[in-house]
Amino acid sequence: MPKEKKESYIEKIPSEEDDYYSEDPYEIPSWGADLSFRELITMYEEGELLKPEIQRNYVWDKSEASRFIESLLLGLPIPSIFLAKKKDSKLIVDGFQRIMTVYDFVKGVFSKDDSVFKLSNTEKINVVWRGKTFNQLSEGEQRRILSSTIHSIVFMDKKSKEKSSGGVLYQVFERINTGGRTLTPQEIRNCVYQGEFNRLLISLNENPLWRDLYGQEKKDPRMNDIEFILRFFALGDKELLDRKVTQISLKKELNDYMGNLEVEKEEVLKRLKKNFQQTIRFIHKKIGSNAFHNFLKDKEGNFKGDGSLSEKFHPTVFDAISIATKIVLERNKNIKVSNLEKKRLNLLKDSSFVEYSSIRTTNIENIRGRISLALKYLYGENL
Repeated sequence: MPKEKKESYIEKIPSEEDDYYSEDPYEIPSWGADLSFRELITMYEEGELLKPEIQRNYVWDKSEASRFIESLLLGLPIPSIFLAKKKDSKLIVDGFQRIMTVYDFVKGVFSKDDSVFKLSNTEKINVVWRGKTFNQLSEGEQRRILSSTIHSIVFMDKKSKEKSSGGVLYQVFERINTGGRTLTPQEIRNCVYQGEFNRLLISLNENPLWRDLYGQEKKDPRMNDIEFILRFFALGDKELLDRKVTQISLKKELNDYMGNLEVEKEEVLKRLKKNFQQTIRFIHKKIGSNAFHNFLKDKEGNFKGDGSLSEKFHPTVFDAISIATKIVLERNKNIKVSNLEKKRLNLLKDSSFVEYSSIRTTNIENIRGRISLALKYLYGENL
């Protein structure tokens, strides 16, 4: 298993860093509602107020959280929150830190480190409340916190044939979220496309063979590793590979694929799970831990001639080899393979493969091209 590295461990491919936008305005009904923290806590406990499948990190420290509680005790105005209505529930788009700060204080446990939640004992907090827990406040002070209202902007998608609910929610998350950090595309998907497929991606990401091939034992807190599993499914989908278009937006394709499977049937999810596990097991056994690494580049960006491999996970090498292997395994043939690592190195040297995997990588012809060459070199098959 490669050692954990602080620097990036994924090869960057500029052509894949895209954004997409709707050509027409969205129709998103919205309304305002002043909700008390007593109501928000009840909604959260009863499952009416939703957080993402993987809870976004609570980023406030004890001092910041204490200052927010003090603001409520002082009766100061606080910023609005954004909620998205999904069926009978409301999804937290922006305001997670504020809601969870009050929830934690009332419950008595600071969720960031599971310590007793006492207000900071510093000069930044009014001497009357320093070092106190919620239960140590007077009944009037407790009511003041629970009765404090926060203006909530609730929106919901008015679906149309052209736009899916997920597409609208993704755009809103991307533009509105004002947390302590900008969410990655997969973190946003984790918030928007909740359901069994999202939970399947999270589960598959724990596969030890996948972790070895990915090159990081610890799961990525920004969910980039999960995005590559989604990418395996989306770019290997026959409908996409047969599509009569020139260029795709990778971000949009991953969004649409995940949105379409949000409420998919159990047998479909079982098939996807089997495909991924079978593919990863085969590659790990027959090729090895470096299966998704490319040749090392020199300072000019050209591949070195000595055949040394980069330590970084390479996205398009991953696409080509994993999807080609999945296709062969799905054909239910007795795969007779030998010297796969040597064949893989020959694949990486192919000038067409170099172009397909480094230039205009989201061009459909190039996606098909690199998968087709991987099939040919590794397994003697055609796409």
